[in-house]
Amino acid sequence: MSSQHEIPSYLTPAGIGAWGVYLEQIDRVTPYLGSLARWIETLKRPKRILIVDVPIERDDGTVAHFEGYRVQHNTSRGPGKGGVRFHQDVTLSEVMALSAWMTVKNAAVNVPYGGAKGGIRVDPKTLSKAELERMTRRYTSEINIIIGPNKDIPAPAVNTNEQIMAWMMDTYSMNQGSTASGVVTGKPVSLGGSLGRQEATGRGVFVVGCEAATRQGMDIKGARICVQGFGNVGGVAAKLFAEAGAKVIAVQDHVTTVVRDSGLDIVALQAYVKKNGSVAGFEQAEELRDGAQFWTLDCDILVPAALEQQITLTNAPHIKAKIIIEGANGPTTPEADDILHDKGVLIVPDVVANAGGVTVSYFEWVQDFSSFFWTEDEINSRLTRIMREAFAAVWALAQEKKVSLRTAAFIVGCTRVLQAREMRGLYP
Repeated sequence: MSSQHEIPSYLTPAGIGAWGVYLEQIDRVTPYLGSLARWIETLKRPKRILIVDVPIERDDGTVAHFEGYRVQHNTSRGPGKGGVRFHQDVTLSEVMALSAWMTVKNAAVNVPYGGAKGGIRVDPKTLSKAELERMTRRYTSEINIIIGPNKDIPAPAVNTNEQIMAWMMDTYSMNQGSTASGVVTGKPVSLGGSLGRQEATGRGVFVVGCEAATRQGMDIKGARICVQGFGNVGGVAAKLFAEAGAKVIAVQDHVTTVVRDSGLDIVALQAYVKKNGSVAGFEQAEELRDGAQFWTLDCDILVPAALEQQITLTNAPHIKAKIIIEGANGPTTPEADDILHDKGVLIVPDVVANAGGVTVSYFEWVQDFSSFFWTEDEINSRLTRIMREAFAAVWALAQEKKVSLRTAAFIVGCTRVLQAREMRGLYP
């Protein structure tokens, strides 16, 4: 007979990548949770995992099948919230971890959501627009049973955008028989989307980056910044840092790394990428042939804003940055965390640093319910206030407990989740 604490194999750390990283983070924070630690298994087991087959008819008449996921990690504080990614390397472990980080993130910035995440294992570049629409709609129909404005609210993530969200909203609405604009966020403004949503995550990275720099006695003006990832997060953050007088000296994307010691022209680079699809070939900069060199560059602030597990045992010893702002989810492994901590590098963790996106998603959801929409200035002002307050609370706790910002953020987030779990009790 199995014991009451036996854990299914797919939930254990061994060999399952991102989920193992998350479990180690939870183990590290457990000693700081006091009596709430009795509920810790709540955070180690997703509430609900849905794996779906997503068949579509290709343009040539053949039928293709893709594997899709939607994981609801925790809904103690509100409906599930988290993005949907379309990527050829999507795995269940990854989606589980991303949903769990959403739980902690939403609680850390005190947004009334639980954590969820979704994805399809597919390279969207291999699909036509019509095939992409059919896949999105079929996936939405398959997960329709667990999503909804008061249940679980998807949003854009890697390789998904406002068009994907529009198709998801329309599919869900057709199945419901009425328009349900609040079922997703990150929609086009014309369909109930929010102003400021597209830039929100990058703007949040910039806001907490400035807060961290101030506390470290660093002047943003003239600061040397390296950015990995040049999409909605890295690109927006780079632009805002440059506007504030910083020098973005390097940008790495999925193809290559471009470097200019005197600072890249970010506006020109964004225009170039929009036209060419990559930073490769940008004439105003030098290209690094070896991508690993990116991590050795002399800079003040490093912004990993691509995928998870980018900063590892291999490259962490070579990083020269004084501050790392995690624009991506889970970009730093626990082993790398320890190395950087010993070197005195300040890491602003993902669950705070990239929470700008879900914060403005919350604003969008609220606006959809009330059918009353705010100006972009109002949204940016409220976003800045929430990000600053969240950072300040985490910073203060880190100083009080003499722990890293990541541990402090997890203490704040996990405490709020487990307090809600304890107060709600178990039913039946």
